[in-house]
Amino acid sequence: MSLPVIPAPTTTTTSDDTCTLSGDSAVVVQSPELAGPAALFVREVRLDSGLTLHPPVIRDRTVDGTVPPDETRAAAVTVLISADGLDGVPSAAGVRADGDAVDERYGLEVTSDGVRVWGPTPEAVHRGLTSLRQLISAHLQDGTAVLPAARIVDGPRFAWRGLSLDVVRTFHPPAEVKRVIDMLALYKLNVLHLHLTDDQGWRVEVPSRPALTQVGAAGAIGDRPGGYYSQEELADLVAYAADRYVTVVPEIDMPGHTSAVFAAYPELAPAELRTIDLGNGNSIPLNALEPGRPETWAFVEDVLDAVVPQFPQSAYVHIGGDEAWGMADEDHAAFVDQAAALVRARGKRVVGWQEIARATLGPDDVAQYWISIDVDAADAGNGPKPPEDLLPILVEHLRKAEGDAPKALAAGARLIASPTTWLYFDRPHGDASADPAQEEARKRLGLEFYGPATLRDGLAWDPVEDTPGVTSTDQLAGVEAAIWCETITGPDDLELMLLPRLPGAAEKAWSQQTATDWPEYAARLAEQSPAWRNRTWTWLQSVEVSWR
Repeated sequence: MSLPVIPAPTTTTTSDDTCTLSGDSAVVVQSPELAGPAALFVREVRLDSGLTLHPPVIRDRTVDGTVPPDETRAAAVTVLISADGLDGVPSAAGVRADGDAVDERYGLEVTSDGVRVWGPTPEAVHRGLTSLRQLISAHLQDGTAVLPAARIVDGPRFAWRGLSLDVVRTFHPPAEVKRVIDMLALYKLNVLHLHLTDDQGWRVEVPSRPALTQVGAAGAIGDRPGGYYSQEELADLVAYAADRYVTVVPEIDMPGHTSAVFAAYPELAPAELRTIDLGNGNSIPLNALEPGRPETWAFVEDVLDAVVPQFPQSAYVHIGGDEAWGMADEDHAAFVDQAAALVRARGKRVVGWQEIARATLGPDDVAQYWISIDVDAADAGNGPKPPEDLLPILVEHLRKAEGDAPKALAAGARLIASPTTWLYFDRPHGDASADPAQEEARKRLGLEFYGPATLRDGLAWDPVEDTPGVTSTDQLAGVEAAIWCETITGPDDLELMLLPRLPGAAEKAWSQQTATDWPEYAARLAEQSPAWRNRTWTWLQSVEVSWR
């Protein structure tokens, strides 16, 4: 029997017994360091399903330190630190965004006597409790959850499992970002990569450069409102994510995608600003920060000095490096080399889009592979066509991109697999929706240039087999989806494009299974909808899935 857990566990065995959880069920913690994960589990179960479990107990005390009213209450869920029976699960490949080496392997056992969740670290126990959350939501009826007896032994395939969130083209306020963090945590994703700067806006405070938020943050794409995260708001988001074992990685995109910088500080701009008209009221800038000017590096240092301390959990700073349209190759490489050196001088590691491989990388660096577009099809004009003036620039960029992943690997750097073909969630939905209103939204959401993608498409690949030059998991840092917001106008649009795709990305990032059977996965996916409904998350109600 397949359990309704996403990502698919490494090993699962089931039997005919059951275990019933209700409001009288107690969560008993065998170690004080698990008090936080246990308390979070109880809160999240209530939000997922409406089931209010008894407050967690640490041996003979509740998590808040008071004596339980009924010390004889039987443990329905027991959580403990242990590595028992986990030796058969491989250790995760790659690197974590927090730079630590944390064992996330866990065990989960449901018997007629109760539930036991264990792992060698608090984070591992949290992952096991996350699987239990999904089981409870899928089996809840009339206020009780009747769980099938089962034993799960599980662990992640990759250490870096994330989502890149564009908060520039559409500014997403902190409350919405927290909803996205909740989605990541429910599917064992552990990285939120915040794309904080781009042509359309600047979203992070730099006190020594106030015009970045006074001017650069004023707008977004088109006539959408702008905004930025104050230092207090970012601290709250980073802490909220850390409580859920999600690391927030900041991206400062440079040397290109810097129109907002030039609006705030025109003296940093090239002498001649160039653009390509897209014919729809928008344009693409062909401008970048210039590496030969001292004021460029004074600016970059000011930004790094302000941004790095705001993300203390992240071992990495993302320096962008992509699509430096119109910039000479040698200038781009010189800029990336210097920006990377400044990041390392501040005790952080470097991650950037795959184009940074055209500079000098080392074994501690990470390049994010994303360009899986067919360059020959683009050159031949097959499929949706970009503006005529952009086509030769795009084709040249795609030709160069074919060498990026091999160059990064040859330098000893690792790759993050973020291929446009399977993990760019700004592609139009290829599945029809059972909701007529969503069918109308589907017509306007997603970039036509990429072509539509179905939920089944999102599972028809493997990070190792389908990343150029990669032959083993050791060459990958991990897997990261991306959501860009050119067509996304607000939270409902954002969630509609994230769900139900995000669980599929998690399946590829976590599960040890390299191939996914669509009917079996679709059955597990269908069982996720009660929790989504309870949390008021918006999701595409694909006609290819028999939602509960």
